[in-house]
Amino acid sequence: MYPYIEILGRSYPTYGIFAAIGLVLSGLVVYFLVKNKGIFFEDIAMTGLYLAIGLFIGSHIMYGITNADKIVVLFQHISEYTFLDFIKTLFGVYMGGMVFYGGLIGGLVALVLADKFSKKKYFKGDIMFDPVAVVIPLFHTFGRIGCFFGGCCYGIECKVGFTFHGNTLYPEVNDVNRLPVQLIEAACNLILFLILLALYKKQKFPKRLLIVYFFMYPVVRFTLEFFRGDEIRGFLFGLSTSQIISILLFTFALVFTITDKLKKNKQVQ
Repeated sequence: MYPYIEILGRSYPTYGIFAAIGLVLSGLVVYFLVKNKGIFFEDIAMTGLYLAIGLFIGSHIMYGITNADKIVVLFQHISEYTFLDFIKTLFGVYMGGMVFYGGLIGGLVALVLADKFSKKKYFKGDIMFDPVAVVIPLFHTFGRIGCFFGGCCYGIECKVGFTFHGNTLYPEVNDVNRLPVQLIEAACNLILFLILLALYKKQKFPKRLLIVYFFMYPVVRFTLEFFRGDEIRGFLFGLSTSQIISILLFTFALVFTITDKLKKNKQVQ
């Protein structure tokens, strides 16, 4: 595994590099999808900014939730820390990581708020939500590739897989043959991207592609969580945090679809 890549004598986190590649490609795809719909560069830039802010905040908050028990203990022993050490431990350790679902929810909340309060000056939510839904799994594809090379989100011990050595960030992956669940999820996300892209081009489910995504990805994530080998994800009732969120998102999509259908039937009557 390669948690860091050296470029011109400087080391950069591999995950960050792949995430940046995914972000740029996602932005380009959004541009080509909306360039003939009266969307300007400012619209795409502001959409990206809102998403990035929401993703950053939400992903760290969700990571903190997975470490809730440790954070409680930290506050119980707050008197044993200096202010600076407390802040470093809280935000640098227990909230220092990122969780995809937290970033997804945070980013979407940011877009909803932007749609509500931006007055459409630089953000046209009615046009942008479907293209954003299309590229979410594309961005996630590169994120999971970054996870694989970085060593995080690793799979269970398995005869089919890879054995790595010398990972100082996640030493528990060393010298153990593990299922490359990150690459499997990356492949699944790429397929979801292609499906959503085809639906968008065929103008299927307009303004509802995010709901389509909520039907598909949670099923993938819920299933693949059983093949994860890391224990940092947080568990409740025997399910990981991400499995619980998967159930909630799928349920939300189902309830939304039913109520949306009933509302349309009333309008027809």
